[in-house]
Amino acid sequence: MHTAEHLSKLAQQDRDHLWHAMVKFNEQASPLMAVSGDGAWFTAADGNRYMDGVSGLWCLNLGHGRKEIAQAVYDQLMNVSYFPLTMSHEPAIELSAKLSELLGAPYTTFFTCSGSEANEAAFKIARQYHAQTGKPEKTKIISRYRAYHGSTLGALSATAQANRKLKYGAGAPGFLHVPPPYPYRSSFEDDLAAANHIENVIEWEGADTIAAVIIEPFISGGGVLIPFSSYLQRVSEICQKHDVLLITDEVVSGFGRTGKMFGFMHSEGVQPDIVTMAKGLTAGCMPLGATAVQTYIYDAFKQAETGSHFRHVSTFGGHPASCAAALKTIDILEEEQISDRVARLSENMMKELHELESCPIVGEVRGVGFLYGIEVVTDKETKEPASEDTMLAIVGACKEKGLIIGRNGDTVPGYQNILIIAPPLSSADEDLRFLIDTLKQAVTDIC
Repeated sequence: MHTAEHLSKLAQQDRDHLWHAMVKFNEQASPLMAVSGDGAWFTAADGNRYMDGVSGLWCLNLGHGRKEIAQAVYDQLMNVSYFPLTMSHEPAIELSAKLSELLGAPYTTFFTCSGSEANEAAFKIARQYHAQTGKPEKTKIISRYRAYHGSTLGALSATAQANRKLKYGAGAPGFLHVPPPYPYRSSFEDDLAAANHIENVIEWEGADTIAAVIIEPFISGGGVLIPFSSYLQRVSEICQKHDVLLITDEVVSGFGRTGKMFGFMHSEGVQPDIVTMAKGLTAGCMPLGATAVQTYIYDAFKQAETGSHFRHVSTFGGHPASCAAALKTIDILEEEQISDRVARLSENMMKELHELESCPIVGEVRGVGFLYGIEVVTDKETKEPASEDTMLAIVGACKEKGLIIGRNGDTVPGYQNILIIAPPLSSADEDLRFLIDTLKQAVTDIC
């Protein structure tokens, strides 16, 4: 039981000691503090109940209170509380084998603690792989504008969101950025033209200097950009042609979020060289990241010469309890057929959300699975992005009605005008009904 006195003390300690992520300083602000959760909902310290329409940070895919996951973590901690992967433990072995099965090809997995770290490992692996297969000049990494790949130095350098980089310096060298497929605002005639531009950059830079292309199958935090399946197919063909590794960043789109186990599976014939994962891997219950590489890449690290092994370590990467949480999460995803349910329910969700396009300030609704973006504008003809005040008004109106939604904050200067909805994959039918009705009311009230 949280007394008023205790809550007041916590609020003061919060102001005095806690540094919040992605939040501008406001002395008068009182951040929402959760005290309990159940399914897609949480109760805040003020006694109000909210539906989490963005799954925390796109990760609480099975909602709060999954006792099976909590029990798996408890059992593991009572058995082996910690053991480093400089050696081995059973949950990591079982999880790496299961990931290979889910990915549909032989993969070897390196475990970390987060998506940022998973991508950092992927970049180092890609560069070292080329160096050990006779092409040491292949070091450059191509990523796309508006994409997010993490906050650590290499991952932030791959991230092509200008506002995320302000005041942090030039970043790591060797990262190139290309435009994404984005029909609503793109200068390309279609998605294939956007894909072909990647080949142009590879040729202009020199294919012998390009190590990898990293792609979110569906750009998430940068505005929920949804390409046609032919886009990733074409990018895969280009990478194979030029001996460039294809890295798919599945941190958001993996584990059922898009209606398939992984986002790349929406594109027939695509089998990434490297797949990075986090977030939904444990349904947000424990920190865990993973970098899975096709076996032929791992084979290049089996050389006996000095420095040929992967000289990278993460103290808590692949923690036994985190791996146990991931294994139980995957069990639930399979037993409850979560991906199929998301694919089925998303058809009606998209149909209803598209109705918002009749509103004068809604330029476009985009989505796949349980991942939706609503681009808000001041004028449909000019596509001028909505103001900060308009975006805050919509987000605030949803919150007042008991719904938490997101927006693409701190991304592209002047284009932070996209509402983001990503409910837990296990949300009940009535939860989704509440989400749609509340969102529609909030948007139409502003219209």
